[in-house]
Amino acid sequence: METDYNPMELPNNTGFEEDSDYRDFEGTDVKDMRLEAEAVVNDVLFAVSNMFVSKTLPCAEDVAYINVETRERNRYCLELTEAGLRVVAYDFDQTDDRLQTPYHETVYSLLDSLSPAYREVFGNAILQRLEALKKESQS
Repeated sequence: METDYNPMELPNNTGFEEDSDYRDFEGTDVKDMRLEAEAVVNDVLFAVSNMFVSKTLPCAEDVAYINVETRERNRYCLELTEAGLRVVAYDFDQTDDRLQTPYHETVYSLLDSLSPAYREVFGNAILQRLEALKKESQS
C-alpha cells in the first residue's frame, strides 16, 4: 500500500493555526479500510466460492477483515491493513494471534498462494479478456 506523502517532507509550519477551520480536514487522506475491503471483494469474487467483509469483526480506518472460501472449500479470515493482506484464521470471523502468516501486497498474490483453483479461474478470465480485446481490434 502506498501513502500520498512523506510526513518528514512537510514543513513544520504549514500556516494553519490549531483553531483554524481547516483542522476538521485533518486525516482526510486516510483510507477507510472497510471501503478498501469492499473493493477487494468486488474485484475477485468471481474467482472464489464466497467472499465478504466480516460483519462480526470490527472494521476501522486502519483494519478490516474479509472472509473468503476458496473453490477448494477452504475457509479463511483475512486481515486488510496498510501493510497488505494476510490470513489471520482458518475459518470465518475468527482471528488467531498465534498465527504468523506473511503479508501480501495484493489479494491476487494472497489467493494465488492459497488456491490453485483461483489461479486457474483468474488466469482463464484474463485469457478470455485478452481474446475479446484481440477480436475487437480485428473488427
